Amino acid sequence: MTTTHTLDVQGARLRYEVRGEGPLLLVMGSPMAAAAFAPLADVLASDHTVVTHDPRGIAGSRLDDPEQDSTPELRADDVAALLDALGAESADVFGSSGGAVTGLALVARHPGRVRTLVAHEPPLLELLPDAPEQRAGVDDVVETFHREGQGAAWMKFMVNAGFDLGAEGAPTPPPGEPSEQDLADAARFFGHELRGTTRYVPDVAALTAGPARVVVGIGVSSGGLVTYRTSTVLAELLGTSPVEFPGDHGGFMEQPKEFAEVLRNVLRGEG
Repeated sequence: MTTTHTLDVQGARLRYEVRGEGPLLLVMGSPMAAAAFAPLADVLASDHTVVTHDPRGIAGSRLDDPEQDSTPELRADDVAALLDALGAESADVFGSSGGAVTGLALVARHPGRVRTLVAHEPPLLELLPDAPEQRAGVDDVVETFHREGQGAAWMKFMVNAGFDLGAEGAPTPPPGEPSEQDLADAARFFGHELRGTTRYVPDVAALTAGPARVVVGIGVSSGGLVTYRTSTVLAELLGTSPVEFPGDHGGFMEQPKEFAEVLRNVLRGEG
């Protein structure tokens, strides 16, 4: 059974879902909302209490000021407040993409609240040797969004991310017209979130000081993606080896059962 709740945090009201029983596991993305993680959460709920949420300003989580930018630090504080609302001193955390960046900020800003963080393909572009070029690419995507709209911005974003849009199996838009919520979430992402997430620089000293265990996850099929590079560099900085997960950047959606099994092994300390 899945229950839905709301929580007032500074400047926003978060929507979150709770399912299953067992050790507490928070599963998160950014800008991906809770719905994208439902198949994975359903599998994990057989042996975990799984909490998913819509990040501030996305889907069912509303902002007091719609023009406020989203940052990893703000999102991390939201997650800490969510733990408080759940009555939990600490939890395991799985974050993918921008959600992985949120998780890294959570470990640094709120020591002791995370037992194990699995940071799956965080887009930490500032860690790369070509960071100035990557930064310019993000700026171009955002400017394209404001100048030409979401379609053109998504195309540039996917190319910059490393997807071969002409290749078999490349990501494609879902069939049909995007909903009003899809359009609103994309506008939020391009206008108020993309820069803050990709320009975040993790506090490596805080991440390695403990007590949290930080594991970097990487898709077995993500070799051509910029997030493969960022994940590899982050693991090197942490003095660890990345753990391979099924699929690519969205492997948790494509193969939720297989993905969940690898995640369970990591949380047990076997990864």
